[in-house]
Amino acid sequence: MKKIVYLLLVALVFTSCQKQKKIGFVDNGTLINDYQEKKDLEEKFKGLEDTFKKKTDSMSQAFQLEVQQTQLKAQKSSRKKAQELMGGLQQKQSLLQQQIQFEQNQIAQSFQTEIDSLIIKVKDFVKDYGKANQYDFILGTSEGAASVLYGKDETDLTQSILDALNAEYKK
Repeated sequence: MKKIVYLLLVALVFTSCQKQKKIGFVDNGTLINDYQEKKDLEEKFKGLEDTFKKKTDSMSQAFQLEVQQTQLKAQKSSRKKAQELMGGLQQKQSLLQQQIQFEQNQIAQSFQTEIDSLIIKVKDFVKDYGKANQYDFILGTSEGAASVLYGKDETDLTQSILDALNAEYKK
């Protein structure tokens, strides 16, 4: 009987000595979308897109003017010459479309590269935050992939990490 009591006492001591795991979670969507650097990045690319749109609009207007002038020339020319003129216009239009598509792809690719870099930066920040604040786990959740279905408000680290991220960005 004494052995059982000692055994229970030892078991109780061992279970009470186990350290509780420190776990928190973040809403990935909120963390990324409310991060000031991402907002600034989106603003920068919106400006680039606006500039690109103005450029393409002006190129389109110039091309339309050229089309009108070429059509007038074609009406006054022989059939063969008119076909050559219109063929040249089609070729020029194709090149113009290719150039516009290329520049659109460049802008989109550049934006995606910077967003990917920003996401890596945020992940690294969360990792460092977890280490500095002695978390065993920091889980991530979002609307599309809810890996945390429930968490107490005090374990939601989204706002505190977002505040720390934005403070770091302002430096």
